[in-house]
Amino acid sequence: MPQLSRRVSLFTDSVIRRMTRISLEHGAINLSQGFPDFPPPKELTDALARVAHEGPHQYSVTFGARDFREALAEKQWNMAGHRVDPDNEIVVTCGSTEAMISAMMAVCNPGDKVIVFSPFYENYGADAILSGATPIYVPLVPPAYNFDPAVLRDAFLEHPKAIIVCNPSNPCGKVFTREELTVIGELAQEFDAFVITDEVYEHIVYPPHEHICMATLPGMRERTIVCSSLSKTYSITGWRLGYVLGPAHVVDAARKVHDFLTVGAASPLQAAAITGLKMGPDYYKALTALYLGKRDHLLAGLDMLGLPHNVPQGAYFVMVDISGLLALPQFAGMDDLAFCEWMIREIGVGAVPGSSFFREPVHRYIRLHFARSLDTLDEALARMARLPKG
Repeated sequence: MPQLSRRVSLFTDSVIRRMTRISLEHGAINLSQGFPDFPPPKELTDALARVAHEGPHQYSVTFGARDFREALAEKQWNMAGHRVDPDNEIVVTCGSTEAMISAMMAVCNPGDKVIVFSPFYENYGADAILSGATPIYVPLVPPAYNFDPAVLRDAFLEHPKAIIVCNPSNPCGKVFTREELTVIGELAQEFDAFVITDEVYEHIVYPPHEHICMATLPGMRERTIVCSSLSKTYSITGWRLGYVLGPAHVVDAARKVHDFLTVGAASPLQAAAITGLKMGPDYYKALTALYLGKRDHLLAGLDMLGLPHNVPQGAYFVMVDISGLLALPQFAGMDDLAFCEWMIREIGVGAVPGSSFFREPVHRYIRLHFARSLDTLDEALARMARLPKG
């Protein structure tokens, strides 16, 4: 039989989604894959019910319905100070997953290099491979997950086509400061590289930290490609509405890729989601407060259990240090993946092994998420109280 593509042998299936499947099999509380167990805003579900009866139900324009693109551009200006032309600088995609691969394939040729911070969201490595690029990994050093500017400069000396910046970061919850973004931007300009940003958690940032859109920094508008989605901001991960914002010539290329990947995002969902895009500042303040409460609730519970962790500055993930547990005799020979599988079966809580996010051989962390009701988080903590003391 003919051989399969070599590129698919270079990465595995998603470990995150695999942990979800195992959690479902064992009836575990899923703190692995980051989606809420509470409903979207009522305004959105009401809009969806209206659209179900009134339409549209056929294809929209391939790169996004015009009224959706206009609402998105207005929201981007109001909330981020980033002016975008809805006619030429937006392509609507099937989630941020497609946004990222469309952006990568639009700018990368086989053999190009792309800088990726480690730890990283697992899709980035696969996206680089699928687009024919070679990743250059630059470490974010725990527990603060800062980078060394000298190490980053060394990576740019390899003349990458682009750097990927997830801000706030999945999996560690780092929010890049203005100073850090300025360093990245100045290097991108000096070495003539694109900056591809993943900003899906832009509205889940905890004081005193703030989200800054890279495209608003001096000299960066023409070389920043913003990838994002509505999934996390409006608790509609299943709607799969994402987008790419960028310079017109980049977006034109991304539209070509998108057209042949998926044709277009669902037109009824675009119509309904306009309601969310038009929400005012109070909605985003309430969203931050909601997740800040969940973060502090989970971290307090982890502290009571004696489980070391970082303090996420944004997003809704926390990295928990299990090195003390792995040192116990009953876990001899286990790595973080085996531990996560054991915890699902024996404790009833799903997590993601940290090694799936690190390029370096790091096996001491697991990632939990807290996009759950407080009752669910309490039950997860009660189950985790059965963990042996490390």
